[in-house]
Amino acid sequence: MFKTLLLAAAASVTLSGCLIIAADGGERTVVTTAASAADYSAPAPTTAWYQTAVADPRRPAEEVARDAARHPVEMLAFIDLARGDRIADIRPGAGYFTRLFSSVVGPTGQVYAFVPNRTAVRENGAADALVADYGNVSRVNGDLDTMTFDQPLDVVFMSQEYHDFHIPGFGVDVARMNQAVYAALKPGGQFVVIDHQGAAGTGNSQVSTLHRIEGDFLRREVEAAGFIFEGESPAVANPADDHSLNVFDAAIRGHTDQFVYRFRKPG
Repeated sequence: MFKTLLLAAAASVTLSGCLIIAADGGERTVVTTAASAADYSAPAPTTAWYQTAVADPRRPAEEVARDAARHPVEMLAFIDLARGDRIADIRPGAGYFTRLFSSVVGPTGQVYAFVPNRTAVRENGAADALVADYGNVSRVNGDLDTMTFDQPLDVVFMSQEYHDFHIPGFGVDVARMNQAVYAALKPGGQFVVIDHQGAAGTGNSQVSTLHRIEGDFLRREVEAAGFIFEGESPAVANPADDHSLNVFDAAIRGHTDQFVYRFRKPG
């Protein structure tokens, strides 16, 4: 799946929570429902189509309030998400992006809300609420470094979570995780990552202290799994952030400098 690159204008950002780990485990689980999904009739992705998804009245008011900072239309266009696509939202939290993905891919598509086994006790409830409201959303549980899905995916999406998976307490082999993402995608599929930018040369040394990761370091890790770097969007960049503060610090929270990278599986 070859996608068209769209670079959005730079803007300030907001942040999703980095949650404390709950120690639990279990077998891979999928939860789904028979409810109907929203149907948008546009024949191909367009800005107007993405705007329709953003305007979905089912979206909670607190999520709509974050749109000015999160730039959802630009994000959807950068992914070039289309009707019928299969997309995994890794650790979706309350479902900000999951809801948008559901509306865009429509009833012929599928959204997998992937909740890691390590955080399932804490996060399954929110994923199940998404399943109840959106007929094309399924909850999947599994280990991040061995994640699998019941069909090849068009997109794997990860927003402000990649750095967490380098924190030792998560127990994730990040190289194996990237290989699992690669295996889950169909040829030409995309891996899209949003995260808080770390200072040049810091690599993954600040994931626990500042909750940041150096973009160039992340890019090298993902490319090592076989991915091709396709491009980046500056939609949620903030040049005023000097990368020195913890992302939860009141002086920068909601306004961190973030990178958005798109990688493609060859084929």
